[in-house]
Amino acid sequence: MSPYSETPSAALLPSGFADLLPGEAEAEARGIARVMEAFSRHGYQRVRPPLLEFESSLLGGSGEALSEQTFRIMDPSSHRMMALRPDMTTQIARIAGVRLQDAPRPLRLSYSGSCVVIGTPGRESDRQVSQAGVELIGPDSAQADAEVVALGAEALQELGIDGVSFDLSMPALLLGLIEGAIPEGERAALIHALDRKDASAVEELGGSVREQLAVMLRSAGPADRGLELLSQVDFPEKIRGHFDRLKASVDAIRERSPELRLTIDPVDVRGWRYHTGLCVTVFSTTSREELGRGGRYLAGQEAACGLTLRPQALLRAAPVPDARPRCYVPVDLARADLVELHGSGFATVAALGRDQDPAAEAQRLRCTHVWRDGVALPL
Repeated sequence: MSPYSETPSAALLPSGFADLLPGEAEAEARGIARVMEAFSRHGYQRVRPPLLEFESSLLGGSGEALSEQTFRIMDPSSHRMMALRPDMTTQIARIAGVRLQDAPRPLRLSYSGSCVVIGTPGRESDRQVSQAGVELIGPDSAQADAEVVALGAEALQELGIDGVSFDLSMPALLLGLIEGAIPEGERAALIHALDRKDASAVEELGGSVREQLAVMLRSAGPADRGLELLSQVDFPEKIRGHFDRLKASVDAIRERSPELRLTIDPVDVRGWRYHTGLCVTVFSTTSREELGRGGRYLAGQEAACGLTLRPQALLRAAPVPDARPRCYVPVDLARADLVELHGSGFATVAALGRDQDPAAEAQRLRCTHVWRDGVALPL
């Protein structure tokens, strides 16, 4: 008998998909709400793009870079191919360029929702991901870069995440340097060596720009030290502006958030598929995984800068929030008492009849308190 003809277990889910149970789902929802409130305070207006779009729309333009990560299905009505979004940034670009084309710029938008990605070998567990982020569309300036970074830092602070750092890169600087000096067929090996921080391989493969690349390798680390080293590199005039912009963005971030820990990695080009300028990756000493990433890109024909945070990763890095206390109450509890309990932070679990032993029933239902003689008594 074929293994595919057997009845699967009801508990079996596809690789990369999982249930969030009570406690987990509530913590995620509350965390996302706090992050989105931080965005809203700074004038970022929330939008909600659809989970599915026509393939030609979702993967057009800059979205083409996401093609290999996208699940596709056929629309039974139109018989056109549709795609499940693997990322929400390109959808925000579409909304800005079509639905909100007449809105004044700069345009500040925020979003949250789930995305589905095919996953890469060894990372199939990342198939369903939550996202919460912001996009600042219109200006192309260091001050706009700084606003997005500062807003991300504030959102993480809202969740109590310590040891946050923002790692900045400028892929166009590295790619511009090697494209002008290294034959196309040899670039992949060199980029792989740079990615591994393999100085000896870079020396061997770096050709006429090996010295500049060696300095860029050593520049990875604290931003001030890295910029000082990079300032000594004789970059070609046509790409010098990328270094100047990196420095200007660091200065603008320092002015806006002087306490923020900044690092740079001028040889990082991994995963920056549709980005055109400054790129940002968020880390924390409380986590071994990325908390978010973003950067500068083109939203249609407009300049844009965004940051996408990963709520599931944020909650793994944040302090575990206190569970909401649960009070078992009689079915006929007065409305005023319910309002007071809710205002005090309690969730109430109402009896559905007359209990002989309310305390025992409260314990069975995993409540922390029981209503007795006009007060919530701890169990």
